[in-house]
Parts: sequence; C-alpha cells; structure tokens
Amino acid sequence: MSLKPWSTPVSPENKRAIPCILCGGLSFKASLNCGDFSYVRCTHCGLVQINPQPMVDEVKKRYGELWGEDYLLYELGNEKNFLNLALLALKDMGFDHIEAELMKVGKARVLDIGCATGALLAALRERGWECTGVEISGPQADYARKNKNLDIKSISLEENHFPDARFEIVIASHLIEHLNDPAALVREVRRILIPGGWFIVTTPNIAGFQARLFGSQWRSAINDHLYLFSLKTLSALLKENGFVIEQTVTWGGLAAGTAPPYLKSFFDKTAKLFGFGDVMAMRVRKPL
Repeated sequence: MSLKPWSTPVSPENKRAIPCILCGGLSFKASLNCGDFSYVRCTHCGLVQINPQPMVDEVKKRYGELWGEDYLLYELGNEKNFLNLALLALKDMGFDHIEAELMKVGKARVLDIGCATGALLAALRERGWECTGVEISGPQADYARKNKNLDIKSISLEENHFPDARFEIVIASHLIEHLNDPAALVREVRRILIPGGWFIVTTPNIAGFQARLFGSQWRSAINDHLYLFSLKTLSALLKENGFVIEQTVTWGGLAAGTAPPYLKSFFDKTAKLFGFGDVMAMRVRKPL
C-alpha cells in the first residue's frame, strides 16, 4: 500500500539562510522546484535541503497550534498501517534479535522520537519494553498519554535533558527529515544511549528509484521535509557524529497503483536487493 506523507499547507513563514548542516558549506544549486517551495543541493556534500529554511518556532507551529488536530486525524486514520510498516522496518533491522538479547539481561529501555499516537510504543510495551516517547505535536502526545497511558514528552529531544546513557535503543521513524538541525538530534541520541546502544533511523531516500523517476512530484518532496537524505548523506551524518553503521536496508520500488501488481512486485524486490528503494532504514551503534 502506498501512503502519502502528511504535508501541512504551505503558508508565509519567517525563514533564514543557513550553512549546510552536514558539511558547513555555503554553496548550493537548485535541485527540486516544487512550486510553492523548492530544494537546493549542497555543492560540496550533496545534501538536499530546503534553504532558506523556516525558523524553528515556525516549524513547531505546523504540528501544534496551526495544524495539530488535522495531523492527529491523519495519524489515527493510518495508525494500523503505520504500525505494521514500523514493525516490518524493525524486523529488517534485526530488532527481534537485539530485543531477545536485552530481555535476557533485564534492560530494555526504548525511546521513540516523533512517536505520533504511540502505537509502536504500545506494541513494544506489550513485548516487555520500558517505553518513553517524544512528540512535539500536542494533540498526538495528549492522545498517546490519555488513550494508551504512555510516558510521552511534548518538547523536543534536546529540551528533555535525559540523563546520559539512559536508553538501550532509540528509534526515529520518518522524523529526521522534518528537523531544522538533524545533526543536533544525532549528537543528543548518542549522548543518551548506553555504550553499545543502538539508533534506528528511517527516512525517505532521495537517491531511490521513485525520487529519480518523479523528481519534484515525488511523494516525499513536501514542505514538511526540510531535508531529503540519501544513503551517502545519512551515513555521513551518522558517522561524523560518532556512530558505527551496522545495517542498511531500503524498500519500495514502485508506489501502489503506478504499475501492474507483477511489475510492482518485481521492482519492490529489486529495489530492496540493490538498495534503490523509496525509503531507507539504518541501524547504527554507539561504540562501547
């Protein structure tokens, strides 16, 4: 099933030009023209980004006072599908094996950043995990607390000031592309992970087949995605901030409805085999 990402309506916002968050470069060239907004590509490292970029407070408004209730309805309408996709991604990342090892020693604390309605955390809690979530969209955080009795923090990861080495695993599914400063998040994740802890990141793949085929019409080229990573740029971001990459997977060759089922099945299998899928996930580890 092909699920279109949530996209808040484009509206006037305060913006500022920033250096590339990956390499600090100041030279960019046009990449994707999406009409009301556009992407540029850093000429040094190749990271695709919206730049000038909306200010942090403007981005927070999108998920709170402006469109928070609409976002909640979107997430609730797709909650079951999103949960199934998240569990499949974790399985691809070897999560089940890690889980079994951690349960043996009785330490299995997980943080889900951008946890939405808390569906994944609720499922992991049933499997024995000690669960914490971060979700800046107030309506979604409230829903997860009231309806699933979860420990959800409504402020950004960095503002929570979790203790050092607090979690065995941190998950960020379709979150890192929304952030003004992904590098700051990666550094904070490393701090709050135990030595040897894992970080699992899922995000759209700008170097995938669908992105190359559809260009500015690609379903993940939306104004809420401030960054569009490739395997190369995401790997660089994680390595430069002290992580060791253990596993990488991509999936999604053709979107549902764009080709006959037999052709979609062939492209999906090929994309996963050769790494040009529409979405990618990485399991990385903090050194011991």
